[in-house]
Amino acid sequence: MNIAIFTNNYLPNPYGVTVSVETFREELEKRGHTVYIFAPKWKGYVDVPRACPPEYFSEKNSGRVFRYPSIDIEFKFRFPLPIPYCWKMRRILKNLKIDIIHSQHPNLLGSVALRLARKRKIPLVFTWHTLYDHYTNFVPLIPKKWVEKYIIKKAVDYANSADIVIAPTASIIAILKKWGVKKEIIPIATGIKAEKFDGANREGIRKKYGIAEDESLLLLVSRLTEEKNIEFVFRSVKEILKKDKKIKFLVAGDGYLLPKLKKYCEKEKISASVIFAGLVPRAELKNYYSASDIFVYGSKSETQGIIPLEAMYLELPIVAVDSTGISSLMLDKANGFLVREKEKEFSDAVLKLVADKDLRERFGKASGKIARENFTSEVSTEKLLKAYARGIEQRK
Repeated sequence: MNIAIFTNNYLPNPYGVTVSVETFREELEKRGHTVYIFAPKWKGYVDVPRACPPEYFSEKNSGRVFRYPSIDIEFKFRFPLPIPYCWKMRRILKNLKIDIIHSQHPNLLGSVALRLARKRKIPLVFTWHTLYDHYTNFVPLIPKKWVEKYIIKKAVDYANSADIVIAPTASIIAILKKWGVKKEIIPIATGIKAEKFDGANREGIRKKYGIAEDESLLLLVSRLTEEKNIEFVFRSVKEILKKDKKIKFLVAGDGYLLPKLKKYCEKEKISASVIFAGLVPRAELKNYYSASDIFVYGSKSETQGIIPLEAMYLELPIVAVDSTGISSLMLDKANGFLVREKEKEFSDAVLKLVADKDLRERFGKASGKIARENFTSEVSTEKLLKAYARGIEQRK
């Protein structure tokens, strides 16, 4: 099968959509399918060449990754915006045999995907990655309600134009239906690639940051931006860090809130207990999970939450705000605690795990079992292939 994936987010962007695209691409190609990626150009980044089909024309390219011209902007964080009109890309697409199109966004390159699917009369699959109403902070000057209404309507219209709609977890299906999506929605999570988490090194990270073996390490891996509810997590663990000097808080990630968070730590006199590791390369994240004792998470904007799933795979107990995405991954009081967005509830759950080593270990083992049995890349890719087959069948 020849699959064209259109995405506004791709390497070297380290966030969720990129992880999803790459995970499925690798698994699909492992099964013998041909995957073409269409993404915005990222200045200074060169794609790793992959084998091109022998019938492909001689025009220079980077394997099966094709880059649209982009506007390299940096508002709150770097995010190249693709220009969805390019004669070179039209020529490339004209020469490619494509059986199915998989769009990751309802706009920009998503619009290209929709036009191409209609023109060629081939199936369009759309993955609804984002609860867009949580991301209005990235649109300046325009009132939030107007932005929410526009973005959601555009996404709903796009979903209803697709042949197959995929949601990363079942927890957001009711929301999408309420917003007006009429198509059947298939839940398919981005799975964990087991081999990328082998050989995790607990001792190295603890030594690097001076964490003693008798100290408890809380971990947060996240983009440090408003929609991730980062400040709530800091407020929730503040008193814990003040009262018990043997608890440390490791934060892996970057974002526009970083200076504010550092000032908050200084003001509350908890700087000595908080470690800002910055943006950690994905290949190294497994060591951070392994070095930690409890994973904490406050985001309410996720459709899945790949990061907490990775933490589960590395057998960490979780304390998280009960919300979409995460509620489909973990089991409350089985591998962690799902709590209301209340600081005391959150901190009490963390303290309960800190105080009870047996509970931590039991929850951690349950996390690993849930992730390995339900959320591997192999399991997810089989589900995706069935969705592709359904889309192709509907077009016959």
